[in-house]
Parts: sequence; structure tokens; C-alpha cells
Amino acid sequence: MNLPPNDFIAVPHQALHQFVVTASTTVGLPAARAALLAELLTQNDLRGVFSHGTTQIATYARLMRDEILNPKPQVHVAQETPVSLLVDGDGGLGYFPAYDGTLALVEKAKAQGIAILLTRNHGHFGAAGLYSRMTLDHDLLTFVTSGHQLDLKPGDPIFSAAGGSPMSFSVPTAMEEPLVLDFGAMHDLYASSPYRDEIAQTAPGIVFRAIGLGAICQSWGGFLAGVPVDPAQANRLFQGANQGSMVITFRIDLFMSPSQFKQEMDAYVRQVRLLQPLVGFAESHLPGGVEAARRKRYEAEGIPVGEEHRRRLEDLASELSIPVPW
Repeated sequence: MNLPPNDFIAVPHQALHQFVVTASTTVGLPAARAALLAELLTQNDLRGVFSHGTTQIATYARLMRDEILNPKPQVHVAQETPVSLLVDGDGGLGYFPAYDGTLALVEKAKAQGIAILLTRNHGHFGAAGLYSRMTLDHDLLTFVTSGHQLDLKPGDPIFSAAGGSPMSFSVPTAMEEPLVLDFGAMHDLYASSPYRDEIAQTAPGIVFRAIGLGAICQSWGGFLAGVPVDPAQANRLFQGANQGSMVITFRIDLFMSPSQFKQEMDAYVRQVRLLQPLVGFAESHLPGGVEAARRKRYEAEGIPVGEEHRRRLEDLASELSIPVPW
């Protein structure tokens, strides 16, 4: 989970947005792309998804500066049908083909009822929820996932099979906050987790389900996008372009009136808020509810930037000779 830091300084989101723009353009990213990246990262911070927010620019800027990723990618459509789209990221960050592709995908789904996007030849695409949220205003239901280059070796722990395992689902509402599930299936089972062995021993079923979800992410969002299981078979101009992604979306009105469906969702959200919360938590929410509440607070009070977040941005600012956003 992305928990707010205990020790932090509150920074206006506009200042963090400008920092990302400045850092990105300094390493060669065109201004329009830099502004888009800054918007997407800042929106994650505003929702409290700090792991995929502006802290990530410290990694991205160096990858582009060192040309491990293409700082000036020419994103293009490589293949297209009335219901599908394959977008090539030209070795750059994954945000750009995923964002451009999702915009086009929405129009295909509105026209055809259902549509699927695959992106290839790019780096990290950020939080999967960025793209599932893009369809909410269009009466669409959406699934997003991504896969990356694995490097499996005999004797590695079974956890390795799942990769990064990001996925998101989104469901629109009428008046209440939309349902947006955005998570990594293996988040609590990475090697860095102090609870991994305990979870595996006490609840192996949870582990197998998580690995199974990760396998879907890897096969649909990775292999289908041309990321081979064997890294020796990869042929990349930019070594950081080792990921792919998938977005599937379809119209609610294929099955029922969108207004009726969204009224049901509103009732569902309201009823869940009345349920007894999990031990240690003060409220009950469907996925997306906590993020919506954080956004309102952080827009007014500033984004809580913790010590590690500050250190990463300060180190980058020093390297690039640019000002920090506080």
C-alpha cells in the first residue's frame, strides 16, 4: 500500500509539476511530452500513489539523459483494425504510447462496442490506473495490464514468475467516486518484503493466486507485446525499452443502460461506506475512494513529500543543476 509519510513537507502540486517539466526538458524530452509526463506523475501524487508519482522522475530523467531510453521518441501506430491498435513507443517511456493509444482506443470502443490496445518497445508506463481512469467519462469498463523483461534462472524462487504484475480495472459511477482498482498482484511478495515467507507459509493460496495474476500480466502485457521470455532473444535499440502494455475496454450499453448501471454503482459505493472497516482502519471504501479523498486534501494542503522522495529529487536537481520544488 502507498501510505502517507509520517515525516514530510507539504509541497504544492504545481511546484512538483514544474519540477518534472524542467527535469524532463533538461534531459531532452520535448516540451509537450514533458508536460504530459508531469501531469500524469503529479496526478498520482495527488491520489496518494506516491510510488508512481513525481519521485519516479529521478529514474526517468537519468534513463533519458543516458539514452537508455529514447528522450525524443516518435510514437506511432504499427498495426490497426476497427477494434484493435498496436502502438510502438520507439524506445521511450511507456506513458506516451499508452496515453496516446488509450485516447484512440476510446473512440474505437465507442464506435465498435469493444476495443483492445497493445503497446510495445518502451519503458515503464507508470501506474496502470492512469489509463483505466481515462475511459471513465465514456461509459466504458476497462482492464489494463503490463509486462516487462524477465530473467528467470533455474533455482530462482517461484515468486519470480509473476514479474511486476501491475493491473487496473475501472468502473464509472454517476454521483459517487468511481471504482478504480489499481495494484500490483505481487506487491507484498517481492524479495524486499519482510512478510513474504510468513504469507507463503500461512496463506499459500494467496501466493498462488498472486503469481497466477502476475502470469496473466506477463503473458498478455509482455509476451504479446514482443517482450521475449529469454532476454538473450531481445533485440532493442534502447535497452530500457523492455516493456509492453495492454488496455481492453468495452461499452456498458452492450448489456444495459449506462445510467441504470451507474445508479447501481452509486448505491453500491454508498452501502459499502456503511460497512464495518478492516481492523486498524477508520473507514470502509471501495477501491478508488481513498484516492479521491486524498486528492481533495492534497490539492488544498499540498502533497506530503517524505524524506526519501525529497532526497531523490534533490539528488536529481543537483545533477541537472535545476532548482528543487521547495
